[in-house]
Amino acid sequence: MSRPPLEELARAYWAGETRGATSVLLTALTAPAAALFGVGARLRNRAFDTGLLRAGSVKVPVISVGNLSVGGTGKTPVVRWVVDRLLARELRPAVVSRGYGADELALHRRWHPGTPVVADRDRVAAATRAVTDGAGVIVVDDGFQHRALARDADIVLLSAHDPFPPRLLPRGPWREPLGALERASLVLVTGKGVAGREQAGRMESVLARVPRHPPLGCVGLLAGGWQDLAGAASEGPATRESILAVASIAHPRGFVDMLREAGFGDGVELAAYSDHHPYTADDVRHLLNRAGGRRIVTTEKDAVKLGEFDAMLTAGPAPRVLALEVQPAPGVTRLLDRLLDRALAHGEARA
Repeated sequence: MSRPPLEELARAYWAGETRGATSVLLTALTAPAAALFGVGARLRNRAFDTGLLRAGSVKVPVISVGNLSVGGTGKTPVVRWVVDRLLARELRPAVVSRGYGADELALHRRWHPGTPVVADRDRVAAATRAVTDGAGVIVVDDGFQHRALARDADIVLLSAHDPFPPRLLPRGPWREPLGALERASLVLVTGKGVAGREQAGRMESVLARVPRHPPLGCVGLLAGGWQDLAGAASEGPATRESILAVASIAHPRGFVDMLREAGFGDGVELAAYSDHHPYTADDVRHLLNRAGGRRIVTTEKDAVKLGEFDAMLTAGPAPRVLALEVQPAPGVTRLLDRLLDRALAHGEARA
């Protein structure tokens, strides 16, 4: 099993990879729906801006990390970075999420075992529960469009790999137009790998010319150390090995690019699944058969799910996990810390 053909077609269309009659037909089908989607988004935001819809609040600072597009911006590692900065201040943060991606929740718990992770479609209820349990600051994972919870800072991520200029769902992967950035406190342009980081820098330069833009920064998501499926540091595979890259993330080709940058060249075959795919024993048997004795290499998000099948995976070479490392451009950590200063002060004054 791999990505459904319809999803592959949609992502190829969003990336501008379809041609001819197929592209024309998809545009004719999706353009009216995208226009209606945009009207709905504007009306909803207007309702919150005018007070017709009211946001609930909690008595501690709330910091949201979100995006304008569907997946693939590096939100999960950036949330980790924000939590790390809060822990360095000896604060007690909690991560609040809708809970759509169980892999992301498991990663947050692995990275910060002592930090509460609360999942609920109702983010106000989740934040309230976290505060009741002793949290001193809330970090909302994927909260930019969830305006029902008031926040003291909005960090918005844009991926350098997303098609630009923006096209709204379903014509493109964007949830809101660029004008929504007026609500943001800080915009971070992310790029995976060395090439992605350079592309992110170019996109940041374009955004810097937009009038009334919020503070901007660039963050690279680079290959970190090697791990086993349990998250322990391990020796990585030799670059001369031919490997099977397994990924159920929004942009699996970016993972392949990172592996090639790490020295594996053309010896990488990709087995891509839908974002947040829940692996089964049949999937693992299929992957082992496809690997044919080659080593399986995967992402941290996939490792927390594939770890359930560790006993099966020992039938081949021990799988390895390539971790992501957040590498902010010069001055960006200072931008984040200043934002946290303001958000914490604002939240404490409200309490």
